[in-house]
Formats: sequence, C-alpha cells, structure tokens
Amino acid sequence: MLGIIIGIASVIAMVNLGKSSSVSINQQISQTGTNMVMVMRNFRMQGGVNIGSGSIQTLVVKDAEAIAEKVPYVQAVSPIVSSSGQVVYGPNNWPGTIRGGDVSNLSIQKYEIARGIPYTEEDVRSAAKVCLLGQTVVDNLFPNDEEPLGKTVRFGKIPFKVIGTLAPKGQNAMGQDQDDIILAPYTTVQKRILAIPYIQSINISADDESNVQSVMDNVTALLRAQHKIRPGDQDDFMVRSQQQMLQMMDSVTGFLTWLLGIVACISLLVGGIGIMNIMYVTVTERTKEIGLRMAIGAKSRDILLQFLTESTVLSLIGGIIGILFGLCISYVTTNLLHWPYVVNVPIVIISFVGCAATGIIFGLIPSLRAASLDPINALRYE
Repeated sequence: MLGIIIGIASVIAMVNLGKSSSVSINQQISQTGTNMVMVMRNFRMQGGVNIGSGSIQTLVVKDAEAIAEKVPYVQAVSPIVSSSGQVVYGPNNWPGTIRGGDVSNLSIQKYEIARGIPYTEEDVRSAAKVCLLGQTVVDNLFPNDEEPLGKTVRFGKIPFKVIGTLAPKGQNAMGQDQDDIILAPYTTVQKRILAIPYIQSINISADDESNVQSVMDNVTALLRAQHKIRPGDQDDFMVRSQQQMLQMMDSVTGFLTWLLGIVACISLLVGGIGIMNIMYVTVTERTKEIGLRMAIGAKSRDILLQFLTESTVLSLIGGIIGILFGLCISYVTTNLLHWPYVVNVPIVIISFVGCAATGIIFGLIPSLRAASLDPINALRYE
C-alpha cells in the first residue's frame, strides 16, 4: 500500500498547497484594491529591440489631472514618484524606499494610519518635508520602542518630520515587504529628492470593480490624445489593473498546481503497478488454494471477484491513509507559510475514486490469471 499512500498524499498535498497559495495571493492583491488601475511608463523600442523605460518623461502631473477631470467612473487619482536611498535617524540607518503620492493615494492603496496623522493637501502644495513610516522602517530606525512621532529622519540629505506610522500590511504577492516604505507628498519627492519635472506613474481608483475595464479604455484613449500619439504608433505608457494581476497569478499558480499534480499522479501509477506485481505473487503463492476452491465448486467469476476485491481493498485502505496524510502535510505547510488552509474537496473525491479504479485496473490482470487456472494443475502445483 505504500506506493498508493505516497501517490495520494502527494496529489492531495500539492493541489491543496497550490490552491492555498492562489487564495493567499488573491488576498494580498485585494489588500490594495481590485478596482485599482496603474499607468506606467512604457518600454522603449529601438530597431525592434526593447531597451527599457530608462528616463522616459512621458507622464506628467497634467496627465493625472486630466484623468481626474475627464475620465468617468474614476474615484481617485494620484501621481506617483519614488526613490531609494539611506534613511538615517541618530546612529541608526536603513536602506529604504520613499514613495511620493497625493493625499488620495493612501485610500487608493488602502494604507491605514496606525498612529499620528496623514499629510494634507497643503503639504502637497507646499512640498512639505513630512513623512509616514512603515512598520519595518520604524523597527529599524527606532529599535528600543522609541516614539517616532515628531522625530526628524533624514532621507539622503533631506530631513523629514515623522507625522505618522502605517498599519502593518505584511508581504505582497511577489514576496516584497509592504511595510518597508516611507510615504510623503509627491511634490516633495519630485522636487526636493529627484529634482525632476515629470512623474513615474499614476495610481487610479475606479468607483466600482465592474467599471475597471471602462476606466482603462478611457484612460488609454485620453493619454493617447494628450501625448499626441498617431494611430498605429506605440503607446508611450502602459495601463494595468489589479484584476489583470489576479488573473495572471491565478493562471501561473493553476498551471504549477496541475503540473505538480501530474507529477504526483506518477507516484500513484507506480503504486498501482506495485499492487499488480504483489497480486501476481499472491496468485502464484495461492495456486493450490485456488485449485481447491475450484475443485469444490467455486466458479471462475468467484475466483476473479476474490482477487479483484483484495486488490481494491488494498488500494482503498492505502488511499484513505494517503488522503489523511496529504491533508496533514498541507495543513502543517500552510501554517508554516502563513497561508490560508484550503481543502480542494473535488480532488479528495477524485483521489478516492482513483484509488478504487487503481485497485480494479491493476488487480484485474492477476485476477483473470487466477480465474483461468486449471483446477487439476492448480492442485498439483508445488
């Protein structure tokens, strides 16, 4: 039964873990809102070769303002700029990322204030040197539970007053720490840190998930007009949604889950072959018993049913043990990885039916051999 146990346990564990990872990814992406649309700089093509986005300056604040004014079903819009650098407070420092956005970006990306206050429209207009710290940055700059509010941290050469801290969000779907972040007004990052006249991306929140595609189409049309892109020419921007990311991740995890499931099914096939071989040995060892049963009136179908039942029972017992073992493996693994525990019930049912089918299919040939034995020769067998 060991081959069946390993095969079924592998199938159950792999499929359940794949489903759990998919649910976990969906939950993490949903934390930033499934109605979120992102506009980014497009990659440049030169001679048919992708040479990256580089320092393309196609997106400007006026683009964000035009989207907010002219595109229907838009709830909020925020220009986005970001920069990486060293954050310093006293003797402590941390390699962090500062992201600049409008006031509405907090709601678009579903950031919550744990302590303190958010920056205001006046802070954005005046490019105020204020910031909000993610929990990872707080832990590294203020390791002894020191109160960060009101303190001044330095990003590069620019001092920032800490006016609030962000509620922890954990890792995102790509495994990146969402708490390793500093938020500030986009004008501050744009003018005081990067010294650039353009923006790097635009975050948009649709008023409803059902209107996301309409917003994407209208934004594309508007920006093509804004940037004077002729029909047939490549866009100098990209429009993406969280829904597209969800679909892409579901597709990837689904493919990997079924791929691993197929690999696990090979173990089940090996277990079935093992049962067939064992039943062949059993038929050989019990040849005299078969002859005796047939001599006192047992028919071929009785012998067939006896050995077929034995192989099926062996397979089902191994299958039940394998199902329980697989559920335990997936439960322990999801707890260690902090994923939601999900049981794929159809796979459990299919696995159980598969066990019965394995016992019948691989036990049929030895059973037919036993049923076709000549009782005279069987009684003489030593």
